[in-house]
Amino acid sequence: MSLLLSAPRVAAALLLLSVYLTGCAWLWWRHRRALRAEAGRLAAEEAQADALLVLHASQTGQAQALAEETARRLRAAGRAVRLMPLGRVDAATLQQARQALLIVSTTGEGDAPDSAQPFVSQCMQAGAELRLQGLQTAVLALGDRRYRAYCAFGMAVDRWLQSRGATPLFETLRVDCGDVRVIDQWWRQLGEVLRNPLPEAPVAKAAAGVTRWTLQERRCLNPGSQGAPLHLLRFVADGAPAWQAGDLVQVFPPDDAQRPRSYSIASLPADGALELLVRERRDEQGALGAASAWLCHRLEVGQALDMRLQAHEGFRQSGNEERALILIGNGTGLAGLRAHLKRRAEQWRAGHTAAPVWLLHGERQARHDTHFDDELQTWHREGLLAHVDRVYSRDLPGRHVQQQLNEEWQRLREWLARGAAIYVCGSLQGMGHAVDRLLREQLGEAGLQALIASGRYRRDVY
Repeated sequence: MSLLLSAPRVAAALLLLSVYLTGCAWLWWRHRRALRAEAGRLAAEEAQADALLVLHASQTGQAQALAEETARRLRAAGRAVRLMPLGRVDAATLQQARQALLIVSTTGEGDAPDSAQPFVSQCMQAGAELRLQGLQTAVLALGDRRYRAYCAFGMAVDRWLQSRGATPLFETLRVDCGDVRVIDQWWRQLGEVLRNPLPEAPVAKAAAGVTRWTLQERRCLNPGSQGAPLHLLRFVADGAPAWQAGDLVQVFPPDDAQRPRSYSIASLPADGALELLVRERRDEQGALGAASAWLCHRLEVGQALDMRLQAHEGFRQSGNEERALILIGNGTGLAGLRAHLKRRAEQWRAGHTAAPVWLLHGERQARHDTHFDDELQTWHREGLLAHVDRVYSRDLPGRHVQQQLNEEWQRLREWLARGAAIYVCGSLQGMGHAVDRLLREQLGEAGLQALIASGRYRRDVY
């Protein structure tokens, strides 16, 4: 009797479920159609002969983000835009264009970002026969005044363009550590020379994406170490946006908010907090840097700080999700490598087959600097970490990650032959340069460029 009485209710429930599923399918279809329409519109726009080239060369993702925002503002002002990574630009693309905006980062001591190496070899190092008369250009050069070769690659690109006959729309602007005042000037000058005012850019730090993060915990990881104090910081925020392994966060020091500093994120959203590894940095007079002073001392637990997540496309696992990973780093570089390990651990514990990982990391002393050792050893026992090589330079003087890698070269070749990807995170001086030089010597320039082009050599070095 009860089954008969419940039949109308079952029918009604099935009807409601059917209506719901139909509605979901309709919304999904509309969304897909809108995406296809937008993709078609952008493709048609880029195909226009007068489309303005917006090119970016990015090591950490900042130049790409600024290029995307520049393109968005130009489109909002009615301009047709073709947005491209500089590394995919060839001579014909430049010769066919009328105007090009280049947003270019410098890495190391005046070097081009890894992603821009094809442009350097195929265009900038080509013969003088490449001529660009009739091309108008503007260059926004990103850098850090603390380095001797401040904005050197951006300035080199500007000189090369002019040597080939291109005409600058205005003098190259140099941006120190993401200074928003210069970025605002960039958009204003573009509006003036293009005779097409762009939407105003905010100068204040309350730009899109900035979130108030509260310090939940700060802990020194290396008391007694010969190295400078290293702190693990945990931040939480209401409605915090998501991020991926490999991404960065920009920190706005309250007394120098116009110049945000970028840090590798050591955690994933599933951890419930954004974690950073920050080493105290002091100048020649012993004074702490603006950012490390706030992060390591002045900011108290429970207080909040402005920070902005920064997508780092060039250091994510995109395209390498199924590959074995060779993670190489030193010092605070363990932060970015740890996030990649956590991502693989998520896949592993969700029942997905995860390719093996090999970690090589350098620090000072085994007694004081074995950060996250319990975590790493657990992953090693579980089989996620196939090899863990930790190198301590003060225990064995002169022993660094690059020497360990050189001794393990046969294993490295075998992993690369099976399709592994290399991720390097940490200091550029010393470790970063030495690892890059070793790879070039062993693989040859063509071999390393092939790894870069396929996304199998990625770096977050500073």
